[in-house]
Amino acid sequence: MDQPTEQPRSGGKPFEVTNRMVFSIAVPMTLAFLTTPLLGLVDTAVVGRLGDAALIGGLAVAAMLFDIVFAAFNFFRSSTTGLVAQAVGREDGLEQQAIFWRALVTAAIIGVIVILVGPLLISAGLIFMNPGAAVETAARTYLEIRILSAPVALGNYVLLGYVLGQGRSGLGLLLQTIIYGTNIVLSIWFGLGLGWGLPGVAWATVISEAVGCAAGLVIVISGFSPGERPSWDRIRDVTALKRLLSLNTDIMIRSLGLMFAFVWFTRLGAAFGELQLAANAILLNIFMVAGYYLDGLATAAEQIVGRAIGAHHQPAFRRAIRLTTLWSFLLAGLTTLFFLAFGEGVIALLTTVEEVRVMADAFLPWAALTALTGALAFEMDGVFIGATWSRDMRNMMVVVLALFIALAHVLGNAYGNHGLWAALNIFLAARGLFLLAVLPRRTRETFGAAYSSGRAA
Repeated sequence: MDQPTEQPRSGGKPFEVTNRMVFSIAVPMTLAFLTTPLLGLVDTAVVGRLGDAALIGGLAVAAMLFDIVFAAFNFFRSSTTGLVAQAVGREDGLEQQAIFWRALVTAAIIGVIVILVGPLLISAGLIFMNPGAAVETAARTYLEIRILSAPVALGNYVLLGYVLGQGRSGLGLLLQTIIYGTNIVLSIWFGLGLGWGLPGVAWATVISEAVGCAAGLVIVISGFSPGERPSWDRIRDVTALKRLLSLNTDIMIRSLGLMFAFVWFTRLGAAFGELQLAANAILLNIFMVAGYYLDGLATAAEQIVGRAIGAHHQPAFRRAIRLTTLWSFLLAGLTTLFFLAFGEGVIALLTTVEEVRVMADAFLPWAALTALTGALAFEMDGVFIGATWSRDMRNMMVVVLALFIALAHVLGNAYGNHGLWAALNIFLAARGLFLLAVLPRRTRETFGAAYSSGRAA
């Protein structure tokens, strides 16, 4: 069920949305989000230098399963951003802190639960993926170590969501830089320098998440205003907790659906052999670079749209969508051109296995195209997260996931790996178009009949 948009307090003020405002959020967060796929590229490069295709495939399978568990809980970041941004629009500092503590306590509890049920999750995931014996051994080794980071990893989602909701993207960049900068250095040191290989890459992630969470808590809590400190009764307010949990559930279903699509893609690709699995793993890292690049503008949409709804300021809402959509497509086009021109060089940096390189080069255009086909989906995600219109995101995912599964089997059987990549691009495009179709009605419901749907895009 969607959360009702809260009415603004009297302190909520209109504000103007400019290109400068959009990019003051988008540019730092583009850099911040790029650290995630850059880490994936470094990890793949470290393992790729070991000269064993099974290890590359094992890392790909493990990373995918890890993302199902952890990225499914990315709702802690998304919901915190949307709720805090709306509180900012209402100029309600007390509720901003209350949202932070509610989310952080919930994240810590769920993180501990994930560790406790970790062995079952790992075994179930590997049974589902059904990789070869060598790939399964590598994946299990990685997962059994990395899952120990659950509480601090989820805590980092809350920290990032809180600062992004306030529009403090520079601080968000700092927090991400601490985490992933530490991770990259330790991955290279542990994996290659000390010769620990794949386990070293996993331990580097665990340590860096803990370091980042500790630093983030110190920075964020030290900046709290003592005069706006919420009571424990307010933090555990039943209505507010129900709102948070309902919003989180819808976003989790959406995130699980998104991750399942990539898991299904990987699983079907694994049927074509270890070399094809490794090549797709390389190409999916390229897609993640494009995806997180676009996420910077989506984050700008989250914060500005949420703030506009909190202030009940319709012009800011309309202009936020217009500007972020325009820049998203321009950025997507440049990203696609970059990988078409230089993608083969990037692939060559990621692995020394010649057969994997040749295989990945053959499917590079499909991976480069995902930036354009996914641009609208990223943009609409930002709008709907900022507005906390979670039900529509959930329903959208159910429909387009069913479409993707059907297309992946039909096109995959007919055209092999080319068919799988075609189905993935259709899936990405359908996500954005579905939400775009819903946008006019949801906006009228929020701002009233005066809204003109033709002025929103």
